[in-house]
Amino acid sequence: MRLVLLGPPGAGKGTQAQILVSTYSIPQLSTGDMLRAAIAEKTPLGLEAKAIVDRGDLVSDDIVSGIISERMDQPDCANGFILDGFPRTIAQAEALTHMLDRKGLHLDAVVEIKADPNVLVERIINRAKESGGARADDNEEVLRKRLEVYSEQTAPLVSFYSEQGLLKSVDGMAPIEDVTVAIKSAIS
Repeated sequence: MRLVLLGPPGAGKGTQAQILVSTYSIPQLSTGDMLRAAIAEKTPLGLEAKAIVDRGDLVSDDIVSGIISERMDQPDCANGFILDGFPRTIAQAEALTHMLDRKGLHLDAVVEIKADPNVLVERIINRAKESGGARADDNEEVLRKRLEVYSEQTAPLVSFYSEQGLLKSVDGMAPIEDVTVAIKSAIS
């Protein structure tokens, strides 16, 4: 099973990805984790990414796509994977489609975890109060900016994947267990 998880920051993508990883025995491919691993392993793309990161610049779509492509070729991805954090833009989604085509693969579904941005902000503020603000992103201003970026760059993927018949939407405002049941129902 090859899945993409979409949803605004704080919607529970990471939580649901971990549940799906254990349910379907497929890895979660997190772009941040893969970039750090490629840099640590000093792969050619990792070295290129390190030079860019060391300059303080953002890693290009081409490098991110290359690292994801290499990761998909690993044995643990033979039965599928869950993409979390990629694609974030239409250009990345198109690159993913071409990458999968070259490998003779396809996505099985794109799961959109819908959530009310105002409730997400409230959740994060409450989490910050409960944890003493331990996480750097437990900040209303930072979260509102991330929600704005999501709305501008990533939300258009909903239409992109809907037009392809791949989009499955679930209510991310429900309790975690209910969201999991809805996702499993949507992708089965």
